[in-house]
Amino acid sequence: MAAESIPLAELLAEASINLDASATSRDDAIRQAGAGLLAVGAIDESYVNAMIDRENSVSTFVGEGVAIPHGTLASKDSVRSDALSLVRFPEGVDWDGNDVRLAFGIAAKGNGHIALLSKLATVLMHPEKAAALRAATTTEQVYVLLESENMDD
Repeated sequence: MAAESIPLAELLAEASINLDASATSRDDAIRQAGAGLLAVGAIDESYVNAMIDRENSVSTFVGEGVAIPHGTLASKDSVRSDALSLVRFPEGVDWDGNDVRLAFGIAAKGNGHIALLSKLATVLMHPEKAAALRAATTTEQVYVLLESENMDD
């Protein structure tokens, strides 16, 4: 099944969610998002460095306290399966001058990351949903918010 037809919540395994993290830097935060993808076997370790390479060329900060780090095109061979990770930083992390509270790591084969970015952006365009995700303290809350991705509530 292509990434664009899989609900976001199904790509986010409980093992790839950390709702109470702290990071010393943007790169530390990205490594933590990558660790979530590694934990579920979605990527090879080299993909985490590619996530940092991507960030060094183009920021993945998307607003509303959210960043969506993902690898470069050259790192596609390091992706074993489509997956998301979520790391919540209650105290925030300085992301090149932006305060980031959530980092969604993305791993996708082919061009699947484009569909995932689009779906995540749709959820995050609703400030109240983004705020609810930033405040989520349980995986259940995260899943409920992501499962409502197509609803205009």
